[in-house]
Amino acid sequence: MNFLAHIYLSCDNEDLLIGNFIADFIKNKEVQNFSPEIQKGIILHRQIDTFTDVHPLVKKGTQRLQKYHHKYSPVIVDVWYDYLLANNWERYSGESLDHFCEGVYQILEKRMMDLPEKLQKRTPMMIEHKWLQAYGTEEGIRYTFKRLTERLSRPEYLNGVVENLMSFEKEFTEEFNLFFPEVISYVEENCKCD
Repeated sequence: MNFLAHIYLSCDNEDLLIGNFIADFIKNKEVQNFSPEIQKGIILHRQIDTFTDVHPLVKKGTQRLQKYHHKYSPVIVDVWYDYLLANNWERYSGESLDHFCEGVYQILEKRMMDLPEKLQKRTPMMIEHKWLQAYGTEEGIRYTFKRLTERLSRPEYLNGVVENLMSFEKEFTEEFNLFFPEVISYVEENCKCD
């Protein structure tokens, strides 16, 4: 899963949110450079990733895309799950997506110095362009995949990605809405959110 889902799964805890937000930008040897509370968020992020990567419903979606997008299928599903979370938000939260995201942006602005340098440069643009909300729109998801394509060794493997995802939207939505409550339960039971 991508930023929106990981932040949602941070148990309303700022330190866990920061750790969860920065985890993909931190090497294992750098984890010790952060406070114990933020380290818990980094560990939480990695536990969620492991749970997600081996989950049969997630694998089913990844396999569906394999013939089109090859080795990038798992990454595509991660990003797509943020789209699905944004579009099914009312199932999982009593507050609006906009209100949730604005709260997250305030935390990120307040805690900017806790972020790695690379994210300190990138986060203001993320906030200005409301990337978290944008994950829920076709335009936003296209932009996300365009940015991703610029960093890939085989960008052609993302050709037609949004069209393929949209053609399977019903199947992905059903799988996501079965999977996401399970990952919520997993976090609550195993990841010590207190």
